[in-house]
Amino acid sequence: MSIIEAIILGVVQGVTEFLPVSSSGHLALTQFLMGTPDDQIFFLTVMLHIGTLFSVLVVYWTDLYQMTLEFFKMCWDIIRGKGLGLDNIYRKLALLIIVGSIPTALMGILLKDIFSEVYTSQRVIGFALLITGTLLWTSENLTIFKKNRKGIKEMSWLNAVIVGVFQGLAITPGMSRSGSTISGALFQGINKEAATRYSFLLSFPVIAGASLLEAREAMEYGMGDVSLNMLLLGIFVSFLSGVFAIRTLIRMISRGKLYYFSYYTWTLGTASIILSFIY
Repeated sequence: MSIIEAIILGVVQGVTEFLPVSSSGHLALTQFLMGTPDDQIFFLTVMLHIGTLFSVLVVYWTDLYQMTLEFFKMCWDIIRGKGLGLDNIYRKLALLIIVGSIPTALMGILLKDIFSEVYTSQRVIGFALLITGTLLWTSENLTIFKKNRKGIKEMSWLNAVIVGVFQGLAITPGMSRSGSTISGALFQGINKEAATRYSFLLSFPVIAGASLLEAREAMEYGMGDVSLNMLLLGIFVSFLSGVFAIRTLIRMISRGKLYYFSYYTWTLGTASIILSFIY
C-alpha cells in the first residue's frame, strides 16, 4: 500500500464518518475502485476509527468531560441517597447516551454477521444510500418536522432508544450513522442543535466499542504491507478530516442545509446500483 492510498483512506474515513453520506459505503466503494485487499481495508478501517474517535473528543471535549464528571458525582449521590439529580443537564445527557447506546449495541452484536456478508455488495450499498438520502430530505423538508422544539432537557428515554435504533440501522453498508441518528431525532421533534449534539456524542461510545471489539480480529488479519508510518499517517489524516467534517455538518445543519446531502447520496446510490449490473 502506498502513502497516497493511506491518505485517501484516511480522508474518506474521517469525512464520511461524520458527514451523512455513509463511511462504510464509501470505504467499500473506495476499496472497489482502488482494488485494496480485504485484509488491508479491514485492518485500516479499524485503526482509522481511532482518528475519528479523537475528532469527537476534540470537538466535544467540554461535553464529554462534564458528562463523565457528573456521572461519577451522580453515582456518589445515589450511594448517599440523594437521587439522580437530573436537573443537571450533563447528568441527563450522560444517561441519555447510555440508554441510546443499548439498542445500537444489541443490533450490532445480533446483526453483525448478517450485514458483514453484504459489506462489499454494490447493489445493497446503492439502495442503502438512496434510503439515507430520503431520510435526510424528509426530516428537514416536510413541514411537520420543521417546528421541532425539544432540547436535551426535554428529551425522553424513549427518544434516546429510538435514536439508538436509528443508529443501529447504520450497520447496513450505505446507511449513514450521523444521517440516521440526526434524522431519527428530528422525526421526534428534537431541535437541530440538540439532534446534532446528541448524534455526535452518541457516536463516541459506539466508535470506541466497535474499535475495541474489532481490534483483536484486525490484529489476526495483520498489517500486511501497511507500514507503521502509513498507519499513523492514516490515523492523523482521519482525525483532521473528522474534525473538519463535524464542524462543517454543524454549520450546514444550523443553516437548514442538511438535505443538500440527500442529492449526493441519491446520485451515488443510483451510480452504485448501475455499476452493480455492469461489473
